[in-house]
Amino acid sequence: MKINENTLLEGNKVVLVPYTEEHVPRYHEWMKSPELQQLTASEPLTLEQEYDMAKSWREDDDKCTFIILDKQRWGDSSVEEEQCMVGDVNIFLTDPTDLSLAELEVMIAEPTYRGKGIGKEVTSMMMCYGVTKLGVKKFEVKIGLDNKISISMFKKLHFQEVSVCNVFKEVTLVLMVDETVRKRLLDDTADMKEGDYRQTCSNRQELFSL
Repeated sequence: MKINENTLLEGNKVVLVPYTEEHVPRYHEWMKSPELQQLTASEPLTLEQEYDMAKSWREDDDKCTFIILDKQRWGDSSVEEEQCMVGDVNIFLTDPTDLSLAELEVMIAEPTYRGKGIGKEVTSMMMCYGVTKLGVKKFEVKIGLDNKISISMFKKLHFQEVSVCNVFKEVTLVLMVDETVRKRLLDDTADMKEGDYRQTCSNRQELFSL
């Protein structure tokens, strides 16, 4: 999505940046994992297909994605950005007739980063971005029935279970964005900062000296 092609979002533990060609090799290695393929209900792609996918994420009007980076590692300019990657977070505008409806996906690909509150922070940041920048009024998530941790996390974020599909072995949860939800999102992400990705990635230390 063009709107976030140069957007950087800084949280407490993570930095969210646009999905660029630089990130593709690491992402491609992640998606060779049968576990991640199962969790994301996706098929493995060739490296060339992955580059094409990254291009579509940048250009398509119905997709918005950020790569999740470890903020502490990213603050060390001697560490390549690719080595700071933790996972990704996506918004799909699934209904061309209703652009206020968004499907949300979060993937913490690196196992050592799971169970540390990163998923919750990233989800709140992405939802806040979706509400304030994209006009999202309803979030939907589809999660494998075996993924109890993710189901629990979204329920703690006030998502409500609306259906279970035994054929695809997934549960659908929904959150309607009213003024109470909007205020809670803004409060939860009060420390989030938005920056210029190209400007800051050339001198990453600058972000942390502000």
